[in-house]
Amino acid sequence: MNTFEEKRSLLLEMIAFSTVDGHLHKREYQFLAIVAQELSIETDVFKDLFHLELPLLPIKTEFQRIQQFYRLALLMYCDGILHKNESNGIQQIAIDMGLNPRATNRVLKLMMEAPNAIIDSEILLNVFQEQKN
Repeated sequence: MNTFEEKRSLLLEMIAFSTVDGHLHKREYQFLAIVAQELSIETDVFKDLFHLELPLLPIKTEFQRIQQFYRLALLMYCDGILHKNESNGIQQIAIDMGLNPRATNRVLKLMMEAPNAIIDSEILLNVFQEQKN
């Protein structure tokens, strides 16, 4: 991810997804703040994103789409409450990204079974590679 616009677009998508259940949980906000910091987005800019509706930029590579899907899935699990709107929303986002539904469902199942919903990056990538064979 190279440009500020791409980073901002990823965060906007995550912010929109974080409120799909009707509210923003404190742990979701903290997770978003960490992602913003990792993307080198200044705090003031990050806070302003909650009041913006900008068009989302398409994610170019499959690897970046998988990364964003995983970020969204972590966000979904970080408040400890799995809302039906979140589950439906993430599946639709994955389809819109062009990710394999079987792979995304498998990743979500692995995350549900894992402590803290974290799975190894190699496992994550292997799940998507298996679906290509």
